[in-house]
Amino acid sequence: MTQEQVAKAVGASQSQVSRILGAKALRRSRLLEEVCLYAERMNGGVTAEAVRENDDLIEAMRQVWDGSDRHAKALSSVIRSMAGLWAAPSSKRRNIP
Repeated sequence: MTQEQVAKAVGASQSQVSRILGAKALRRSRLLEEVCLYAERMNGGVTAEAVRENDDLIEAMRQVWDGSDRHAKALSSVIRSMAGLWAAPSSKRRNIP
């Protein structure tokens, strides 16, 4: 995969991606996070540990899941159906809170 391909996928320039991959990004940024997440997705997905450590995601699940297997399968189906929302470069994504 090229820097240009990564840049296009996350809605950034190749030079921005180059700085991030060359460890020249000295501070954490939204773009750094997006590049890292993109790399994780291309490498088989986000880890279960990363999911468990995301307090917002865990709290959302706690609020909506009734604890049953049936409801878990339904929620899983809804979440998987949303995968297409994130396929577009970040500049074209819908702003979903």
